[in-house]
Amino acid sequence: MAEVYELQEVEVWDGNMAASHAMRQAQIDVVSAYPITPSTPIVQNYASFLANGYIDGEFIMVESEHAAMSGCVGAAAAGGRVATATSSQGFALMVEVLYQAAGMRLPIVLNVVNRALASPLNVNGDHSDMYLGRDAGWVNLCTYNPQEAYDFNLMAFKIAEDYDVRLPVMVHQDGFICSHTAQSVRPLKDDVAYKFIGDYKPKNAMLDLEKPATYGSQTEEDWHFEHKAQLHNAIMQSMSVIEKVFKEFKALTGRKYNVVEQYDLKDAEVVIVALGTTVESARIAAKEARKKGIKAGVLSVRVLRPFPYKKFGEALKKAKAVAFLDRSLPAGTMGMLFNEGVAALYQMDNKPIVSNYIYGLGGRDLTQNNLQTIYKELDADAKAGKITHKRQQFIGLRGPKLGYH
Repeated sequence: MAEVYELQEVEVWDGNMAASHAMRQAQIDVVSAYPITPSTPIVQNYASFLANGYIDGEFIMVESEHAAMSGCVGAAAAGGRVATATSSQGFALMVEVLYQAAGMRLPIVLNVVNRALASPLNVNGDHSDMYLGRDAGWVNLCTYNPQEAYDFNLMAFKIAEDYDVRLPVMVHQDGFICSHTAQSVRPLKDDVAYKFIGDYKPKNAMLDLEKPATYGSQTEEDWHFEHKAQLHNAIMQSMSVIEKVFKEFKALTGRKYNVVEQYDLKDAEVVIVALGTTVESARIAAKEARKKGIKAGVLSVRVLRPFPYKKFGEALKKAKAVAFLDRSLPAGTMGMLFNEGVAALYQMDNKPIVSNYIYGLGGRDLTQNNLQTIYKELDADAKAGKITHKRQQFIGLRGPKLGYH
């Protein structure tokens, strides 16, 4: 029996510590991990909890991130509750095994502390790793601050392990801006948190010798297509469970989360769409823009996969101009969030003027001045009824201005 961890009603935690405590409260059977900046404190904290008797499960220190996820796959297939954490290059090394975990329908929880991908080498935050793994077959949840890093970890286990989902889940938080920034967090008591998640109920466990199961079989052209279609269908159908878990969490804590988060959109004519910590900055900028007569709003998503196309499009039904902010190098195309959002808007009657802003690569700050510039350009678009600048721009970049299309 693990020791009881005494928590205050309000703790001061950074995003990493918040994630660590949620993992501790889940009473995970196995954490298989290899540390990498800026997610190292998550597994470091977890190992400390284990060493001090607050955890009954196992912590496996492996030789690489590829091995870390491989260990998670093995432990989950055996019938255990499993989780880990990673970032950037480590996440990239994991990618092969991420597809394995999804294809085997293993409910692993992965904390991804978002960081830039080399080259050049950079340890600061952007969304390169988030975008890299978006099509690996995992449910992807997005957080904006340490409180949410805690809350969404608790919900991730409940979503992943639901028999109507049975999929691995990633919980994203911005490297350093969230992971290393301490804020007030209101945690649940250990017993309350565990009761919310529930006891782990294995399915097709390899250690259940009464019901033998096979993992990692070879299919080729005979059945590969069917397996992939079933995986896609499971992800698409998971939205109903995600929304149900959000409602259950609100009933327990009073904290309400929506699949699509809207800020001042009832009469907004110009809207910024963003992810991560940028959302809170954009809300401040929208409030200031309204003081200058610009009807500004902010839209964000909590669930990147499955992408909430219908709700996303409906939220922008009154918008005249929309800027999609992508914190990752598009490398020859429009940004991922832009492409996802435009696909959603294409299905709606209202088709606002759309533009794409690339920002914050390698940890570069996005300032309030940058955001005000975006709102001014959107306002000009809305008044002109057409785009008045390059559709894709790099904002906050030193040197010559870059714009395309």
